[in-house]
Amino acid sequence: MAYDLKSSKAEEFINDELIVKTLAEAKEKAKDKAYIESLIAKAGEFKGLEAPEVAALSYVEDKELLDKMYKTAETIKNHIYGKRVVIFAPLYISDYCINGCTYCGYSHKHKIKRSRLTDEQLREEVEVLESMGHKRLALEYGEDPVHCDIDYILNSIKVIYDVKKAHGEIRRVNVNIAATTVENYKKLKDVGIGTYILFQETYHKPTYEKLHLYGPKSNYEWHTTAHDRAMQAGIDDVGFGALYGLYDWHYDLLGTFFHAAHMEAVFGVGPHTISVPRIKPAIGTAMQDFPYAVPDEDFKKLVAIIRMAVPYTGIIMSTRESQEMRKACLNLGVSQISAGSCTGVGGYSALAKGNTEGQVVQFKISDERTPMEILKELLKDGFIPSFCTACYRAGRTGDRFMAMAKDGSISNCCQPNAMVTLKEYAMDYGDDEFKQMADKVINDNLDKITNPKVREKAVEYLAKIEEGERDFRW
Repeated sequence: MAYDLKSSKAEEFINDELIVKTLAEAKEKAKDKAYIESLIAKAGEFKGLEAPEVAALSYVEDKELLDKMYKTAETIKNHIYGKRVVIFAPLYISDYCINGCTYCGYSHKHKIKRSRLTDEQLREEVEVLESMGHKRLALEYGEDPVHCDIDYILNSIKVIYDVKKAHGEIRRVNVNIAATTVENYKKLKDVGIGTYILFQETYHKPTYEKLHLYGPKSNYEWHTTAHDRAMQAGIDDVGFGALYGLYDWHYDLLGTFFHAAHMEAVFGVGPHTISVPRIKPAIGTAMQDFPYAVPDEDFKKLVAIIRMAVPYTGIIMSTRESQEMRKACLNLGVSQISAGSCTGVGGYSALAKGNTEGQVVQFKISDERTPMEILKELLKDGFIPSFCTACYRAGRTGDRFMAMAKDGSISNCCQPNAMVTLKEYAMDYGDDEFKQMADKVINDNLDKITNPKVREKAVEYLAKIEEGERDFRW
């Protein structure tokens, strides 16, 4: 099948023959040190890379070259997003699912006790999340047209936005639901979702079909073109990513790149976010079931390459990864992390009550620290934990966001927004130690705001937050 980046057919913009050929050639190119150094220098100009260049970097093993790649990835991230790290939490709302995915704890083949949240239970979950200081959620639903239809999903979003407890409120919900129709994506747009997220799992079609035994998700074409339909419906912030370890990571990395290039070519807007989950044990699976599991060193390399190849995108890392790996990858390009995550329906309120017995989870998490513990480490390391939702609420999405991300000017918003939302969190949820740490990081970074008017306004907003006012943004 012919390669066509602008095609509406998945197998034409994710072309297997081209990917295999590009990877084969890349193994030889990766041995050319001068060539690799030229790619690193090119990436350092913040303009991204081409597919053959991405492939070549993925086969680099030379430690000196890897160190240069890692330093370049960090430079790119700091140029575009500065030291801010966006904080969010996943919220599992229904685990009913009709798909037969072999690697998922919620697969239809598992005879587990399934549940979905009532409005009252959902409010309780959101109140717990708000008491933790969260402002941004990623909503997770299984695919089931009977127990979790589009009306149930839309209602749950409305309920979440309506919950206000003390200073708590959810200001942005990103939504991960199964591939659906343009009509349903329009409905999601109308209720005010932030980013529509859907993971490809693997771009290698034979493996995809082997792992997705039955159900709507088994249709590779329907699933892979979901983001196109979301964009057609007016959702101009979309996110995707492979589940690394289902197939050869080099292939899926290149597939992710071609997917991003396709979105750019057709819509003029690439992915708002790219997630980098790695396969983890779930009900009915063990790590020995996954011969393509990605070693830590390769995983760090692929994170850095994504930052170098797609500099404007937000890179998301969840609590699937350990504290040590998340810390390492923050310096390689990751710009958004989850904190205090539960991966089961009703998990937050169950944890708050100390009653998690019998909890069914989608996968095991590795970083089990509380949000406060995670935030303190970020502050200690000089990062600015951010609860910002300003771009979405100010209409700075799609091509408007992308233009600012590509030229680096988005940092003029990201840095001050991170500071004021960090100050809010410190005042409303922080202990004395946290407040001192937050104030130090804020003061250390105020002088780094290059625009004097923005810096002056930031000082003004920070003082008003001390006085009890909230929700300032650029």
